Amino acid sequence: MSMRDALDISSYLVIGPENTCGRPVGDVISAALAAGFTCVQVRSKVCSARELMACTDEAARAIERAGASEKVALLIDDRLDVAFAARETGVKVDGVHVGQSDVPVEACRKLLGPDAVVGLSARADEMLEYVKTADMSLVDYLGVGPLHETPTKRDCGLAADGTIITKSIDDLRELAIASLVPIVVGGGVKVADIPLVAQTGVDGFFVVSAVCGASDPEAAARELVCAWREAKAS
Repeated sequence: MSMRDALDISSYLVIGPENTCGRPVGDVISAALAAGFTCVQVRSKVCSARELMACTDEAARAIERAGASEKVALLIDDRLDVAFAARETGVKVDGVHVGQSDVPVEACRKLLGPDAVVGLSARADEMLEYVKTADMSLVDYLGVGPLHETPTKRDCGLAADGTIITKSIDDLRELAIASLVPIVVGGGVKVADIPLVAQTGVDGFFVVSAVCGASDPEAAARELVCAWREAKAS
C-alpha cells in the first residue's frame, strides 16, 4: 500500500528549525508522534537546500524510530528540488506540499511519481472557487487557512490589498462540502478551536507553534489529538 492510500492528515505537524525554540527537530517530532500525530511537514524559510535536506533526514529518522514510516507521511513544503534530492540520498520523503503559485502539481507528480503525496494550498480569497473549478485528480489533500492570523507564516491568507483573510467556521463547512479531496485546516489553531473545526466536516488540523513552541511538546500534542478525537466521536 502506498502512502497516498495510507495518508492520514487528521493531526498534522508543520515544523522547521526556526520553530522549535532551539530544540532538535527530531525530538519535537518524536514527541508529537508519541502523542498521536499522523503527518509531518518540514517547512523552513531560512534553511539552505542542504540544511533543509539535513532537517528532512532528521525528521525521517524520528519517524522511523517511532516505527511509523509506513503510516506517517513525511512531506516537504514548497521545495520539490529538495524532496527529489533527499530521496536520491535515500531519505524516505513521501511527497510535497505546494502553494497555488508554487511549482505546479503536475510537475510534482511527474518528478516524484504516482505514489507520492501532493498537498496543495490555494489563495484564501480564491479557495472556494478553486475547489469548485480546479482539476483535483493530481492532488491528495488541500491545506486551508488561516483560521487566525499567525506569526509563523505572516503571508498566510494575504489578499491582494495586503489584508489577511481568515477562514470562519462557516467557510470551512462550505469548503468541506465542495471539496472532492480531504481538507486540513491551520493557521493559529489552538485546542479551544478543535471542537468547532472538527464539526465542519474537514479531515484534520495542522499546527506549528501549538506544539513546536510549547514548553512540553508531547503534552501539547496529546491535548490537541485528544480534543480532535473526542470531537469527531461526539
